[in-house]
Amino acid sequence: MAHAPQIKIPATYMRGGTSKGMFFNLTDLPEAAQQPGEARDKLLLRVIGSPDPYGKQTDGMGGATSSTSKTVILSKSEKADHDVDYLFGQVSIDKAFVDWSGNCGNLTAAVGSFAISSGLVDAERIPENGIAEVRIWQANIKKTITAHVPMTNGEVQETGDFELDGVTFPAAEVKVEFIDPADGEGSMFPTGNLVDDLEVPGVGTFKATMINAGIPTIFLNAEDIDYTGTELQEAINGDDKALAMFETIRAHGAVKMGLIKDVAEAAARQHTPKVAFVAKPQSYAASSGKDISSDDIDLNVRALSMGKLHHAMMGTAAVAIATASAIPGTLVNLAAGGGERQSVRFGHPSGTLRVGAEVEQQGDEWQAKKVAMSRSARVLMEGWVRIPGDTF
Repeated sequence: MAHAPQIKIPATYMRGGTSKGMFFNLTDLPEAAQQPGEARDKLLLRVIGSPDPYGKQTDGMGGATSSTSKTVILSKSEKADHDVDYLFGQVSIDKAFVDWSGNCGNLTAAVGSFAISSGLVDAERIPENGIAEVRIWQANIKKTITAHVPMTNGEVQETGDFELDGVTFPAAEVKVEFIDPADGEGSMFPTGNLVDDLEVPGVGTFKATMINAGIPTIFLNAEDIDYTGTELQEAINGDDKALAMFETIRAHGAVKMGLIKDVAEAAARQHTPKVAFVAKPQSYAASSGKDISSDDIDLNVRALSMGKLHHAMMGTAAVAIATASAIPGTLVNLAAGGGERQSVRFGHPSGTLRVGAEVEQQGDEWQAKKVAMSRSARVLMEGWVRIPGDTF
């Protein structure tokens, strides 16, 4: 029996923030995959190594976690005043689907440098030395992001002494600004409330702040679900009962936020919304063993991504944290001590992160003007990725 030979596709493997994924230039993809649809999804699934019933993604580039099962497609922007269009696909590990419903804030830090190195940014916009401002159109959520990419001698500077908790080695600092980051159409608070009573049949009723900023996120109080907010991954990810509880909360929250019509639809929308829980600042030992003092943080936050507790913090969830912390009365704001604030430093399983937000109230509605944070990024490998020619 004849078998189709492998084909090779130009690709770059990059770390951005605390995530890593496969980056593609749209025009480098096979013609059938240059348009959204089944061919593109099948190609990306095979590249990453999904679906894998063993949960390891051994036969692909994925790392068997939500942070390492990611893909990015970039193209020269069709939008005025933007340099590059950025499309993000979150690849399921054990199921045959790619979730296109949201953004990856961590990988956003790598978009600017890839765009520059790939010739997607006009040369006159790139300084020989200094900071290149790359104007990114985030195609999943239709928002503008600006990445401030350091340049040295005409090339992207990737090395440096900026340290990011959750990343082992220092690198160059990339400042990222999310402009008007409320995700999707309508109100930032889709229920119209800063805090709701979220009824979850069979689980309970919980106070919840449900916000669309960066990525749709459901915030709970840690103590309401019998946690402290200082948990590390092993405290939750090995507890099937806890994971089932969080998924049930996520499904019912998604319905209340208007993201889906029925809880059954949540299984096909794993990337959004996120579920996070917050607590007042408490000291703890991070996953690296580093001691985090309650004096150095404003609150603790833990968040789940693709059904597991995240090892650090998703960039888009950090946008939601920053936005909610700046709005008096949300659960995030109250955990941080309440009142007005323009920035917050929160503790996560790998350490701490400082984020800033500019918000304003117009009538009964809140708007986020901008959220800023610093990440880092670098190329891990570049060349071609290979997949069987009959994949799609």
